[in-house]
Amino acid sequence: MNAPADRKVVLVTRKTRLEELVAKYHTLQQARFYIEHLGADFTDYVQENLAYAQSLQQVSTVLRDWGRHQVLDRALLPNFLFAPDDIVIALGPDGLVANTMKYLEGQPLIGVNPEPSRWDGVLLPFEPVHLDALLRDVSRERRPTKTITMAEARLSDGQTLRAVNDLFIGPRSHTSALYDIAQGDRQEQQSSSGVIVSTGLGSTAWLKSVMTGCMALASAAGVQGAGAYTPMRWDTDHLTFAVREPFPTQRTQTTMVYGQVTKTAPLTLRSRMPEHGVIFSDGMEADFLRFTAGVEVTVSVAQAQGKLVV
Repeated sequence: MNAPADRKVVLVTRKTRLEELVAKYHTLQQARFYIEHLGADFTDYVQENLAYAQSLQQVSTVLRDWGRHQVLDRALLPNFLFAPDDIVIALGPDGLVANTMKYLEGQPLIGVNPEPSRWDGVLLPFEPVHLDALLRDVSRERRPTKTITMAEARLSDGQTLRAVNDLFIGPRSHTSALYDIAQGDRQEQQSSSGVIVSTGLGSTAWLKSVMTGCMALASAAGVQGAGAYTPMRWDTDHLTFAVREPFPTQRTQTTMVYGQVTKTAPLTLRSRMPEHGVIFSDGMEADFLRFTAGVEVTVSVAQAQGKLVV
């Protein structure tokens, strides 16, 4: 491994809402007109952009003093190759940490909160002011890290996709997902709105929303005994799958709608959708695997684990 001072730092950034609007409408004035025409407060977009720019400037100053570093936009993550001894920084919000971690192979990841008054920062324990001393500690492996279990989807042709929060398997548009689902000796045909496979970290996000909705519906319908939902640990050794809105017909069943996925008990699905079937992770719909008729995917716990600096 390189000496601590020689280790490269990769800073992952993302466009702000204002930058995305300007890219779409070509000018700041057009973006302002669009937002204000809808009755929204354009000032909030400007303030967010300003805060992010100020944090980016602070972080960039530290990195120039550090030496070897590279700035990477989130959109380029799927095609970027990280070196084994890279130190990676994600300059918030929380979702950027998840978006970045799934492309790493155990490199330490530092989550930096660009605007603590805006972002909860569950995965962003640091601010730009902490970064100088923090990098020196991380480069010498003097900082603790938190292990995060990831999920992995592997297609029959060898393509893979990891997830830090969750995998979604289903239709790209608002149509029914048609597929065969199997685990161990159990298997059935299903029609649903798609399948979510959640990690321990993701159990506080999309899966929590799904479970909260299910429990509220059951309670409103007079069904008792559902109990309270308890999220999993971030380093738990299993995943949880949940089928969204399963629909029973003469050909489709609804018995395999919730359960655990482990390394020894993976979940397998085979698509029966001629088109529009996709698999994406952590909300990044642009980076997806095609899941169309005949394609089989095996979902299990990923061998690689995330390493979040705390």
